[in-house]
Amino acid sequence: MRLKDTGLTSQDIKDKVNKYMIETYERFDFLAERAKDMYMYDENGEEYLDFYAGIAVNNAGSCNEKVVAAVKDQVGDIMHTFNYPYTIPQALLAEKVCETIGMDKIFYQNSGTEANEAMIKMARKYGIEKYGPNHYHIVTAKMGFHGRTFGAMSATGQPGNGCQVGFGPMTYGFSYAPYNNFQAFKDACTENTIAIMIEPVQGEGGVHPATQEFMKGLREFCDENDMLLLIDEVQTGWCRTGAVMSYMNYGIKPDIVSMAKGLGGGMPIGAICATAEVAKAFTPGSHGTTFGGHPVSCAAALAEVNELIDRDLAGNAKKVGDYFAEKLKGLPHVKEVRHQGLLTGIEFDDTLNAVDIKHACFDRKLLVTAIGSSVIRTIPPLIVTEEECDKAFAIMKEAVESLA
Repeated sequence: MRLKDTGLTSQDIKDKVNKYMIETYERFDFLAERAKDMYMYDENGEEYLDFYAGIAVNNAGSCNEKVVAAVKDQVGDIMHTFNYPYTIPQALLAEKVCETIGMDKIFYQNSGTEANEAMIKMARKYGIEKYGPNHYHIVTAKMGFHGRTFGAMSATGQPGNGCQVGFGPMTYGFSYAPYNNFQAFKDACTENTIAIMIEPVQGEGGVHPATQEFMKGLREFCDENDMLLLIDEVQTGWCRTGAVMSYMNYGIKPDIVSMAKGLGGGMPIGAICATAEVAKAFTPGSHGTTFGGHPVSCAAALAEVNELIDRDLAGNAKKVGDYFAEKLKGLPHVKEVRHQGLLTGIEFDDTLNAVDIKHACFDRKLLVTAIGSSVIRTIPPLIVTEEECDKAFAIMKEAVESLA
């Protein structure tokens, strides 16, 4: 929908949002009217270089032509049905995902939070049914983030942070250990622990990649103790980190993996994939979803995954991500640059505020996100070139210098 077709002004749109919508996000003063590849455009046609990709969603670029065509084709055939009949997009996507990432079974959801909720439920049910009624304990990482439903929120190892405050007691059954501290994770486990749940890169925690020793150690420890390794790839999955899934960078395989964001090419979809043995925990009636496996979302996701694989966008993420991270070290006031592929965190010293940098970049038509007061996160579409990274760097440098 374009503004000219509504008879309204951009201020009219903003006024309607302010009047009718419950707002939990700090808005840019920006009406996004359309998007294509690496750019978003306002109602006047002004272009903004997109280095946040809808928060790691538009991995093959905004409005990728093959994804758009798949949506248009499917929406005219069947837009929605519940999961009683078989549908073609569901089946084809299930095969593509499982065969591509080496997992056995998939269960569709609508978002990353829902995927993590399903992963937690599957692990707990598996533990209780196999080992006994108390065998549901899960260890997660401090400063992690897994979502905003009660289970996912409780798994988030940031007690007292904004996503938990004001909602009363969290769901019990979780303990937390420092990220990248293998011994601390071992110590946090009890005789009733069924799983360790981890992000391979802590995105909302400030872009901290796991070490090889940590991930390998967790996998071996879980194997030795009949525990499950749950990997949250909501932000890192589908070529973002230089491999199709981030766990592939470590040469390991999870028992359950969650995904969303980059899977759908801009359409809402989430999923968990599990080994055949663990997947048996979900039986008829034990879990469900009205919209999970939505035909249009599955069609879009199939087109998106084919684009990511056929164009080797994981390879581009590795190559361009390494280039960009090295270049970013030349920004003024940079304390550290952390990255895996094209998921990058730039931590600044305490003379600057990341939110101010974010807005200074926006004023110069570059879209980035801020994590806390010190980290700028860049998560561009995986089609990004070194030249576009140079352009983003120049804007960020100018933005930082304007604040210093």
